[in-house]
Amino acid sequence: MKKNYLLWAVTALIMLALQSCNNGKTYAEMKEEEADAINKYILENDIKVISEADFAAQDSVTFENQYVLLEESGVYMHIDNRGPGKEVLKDGTYDMVARFVEIALQTRSDLGITAGDTLLANFHVSNPSYTIKGEDFKLTISGESYSASFTRSDSYSMYGMYGTVAVPSGWLIPLRYLKPGKTTDSGEIARVKLIVPHSEGTSSATQSVYPCFYELTYVKL
Repeated sequence: MKKNYLLWAVTALIMLALQSCNNGKTYAEMKEEEADAINKYILENDIKVISEADFAAQDSVTFENQYVLLEESGVYMHIDNRGPGKEVLKDGTYDMVARFVEIALQTRSDLGITAGDTLLANFHVSNPSYTIKGEDFKLTISGESYSASFTRSDSYSMYGMYGTVAVPSGWLIPLRYLKPGKTTDSGEIARVKLIVPHSEGTSSATQSVYPCFYELTYVKL
């Protein structure tokens, strides 16, 4: 009986915390406002949303201003370049480097952010070498499971600023479709643009319920 009461108490505290955040708004209200912010961004940028079936019919590429909505995650993805590799990554462990820009899609006065703010970025070196000053992480693929952890801390990095070790799940979703490798002489590199809801974002986005836009590049070392 005591164990059941403790479980109920913990559950009640979690629900209370979710419902009391963001100036008393419920979690459902915060998710609705997040969805409104995403839809506003899509409309203002004249983005054409396509289905996963249409995306597959296009050989897993997107054309100008097309974003595929990946239903299970709620992530919208535009592929600029699938990468210089010969094939998508198979089961195994890989050393990766990502470079990114993270932009807020929602104005949140309680967090001190405004839609359009650059929250974090490491595209801060002209003509950079993609093997340095990026987000180093180790990627593990096993069937449909993709997991990754940052392996290097940098004061300008996702790891360094957010103090997080796990790579946001939204960053891993594109790797199901890309062919990353090292950069070529022509500068070809795997590159995507993403609209990422809080559930697939950083620990900060997940806890505070806000969406972000990302531009990301990936290199397989």
